[in-house]
Amino acid sequence: MTTDAARAAEILADHRASIDRLDAILVYTLAERFKHTQEVGVLKATHDLPPSDPAREEIQIARLESLSKSAGLDPEFAKSFLNFVIEEVIRHHKKHKS
Repeated sequence: MTTDAARAAEILADHRASIDRLDAILVYTLAERFKHTQEVGVLKATHDLPPSDPAREEIQIARLESLSKSAGLDPEFAKSFLNFVIEEVIRHHKKHKS
């Protein structure tokens, strides 16, 4: 392997190691988030509150769009991701109501 190719392989390995760490952070962060939203679901079910809160969802989407812009992340991707998470949370909340 040439010196340039060896250096490229080294850089690639470093990037992949960072990606692996970030994937782990994402998984554990989502797990922590869902623990809290499950508690919210139980609380809502216990007090007969609706499983979704459209006003809060709008605020959160706007907040995430702003955060994503400042982080250099495509706001449409961030919005789609949050919508996916919200749908999953609502699905879990509806389970508690049953």
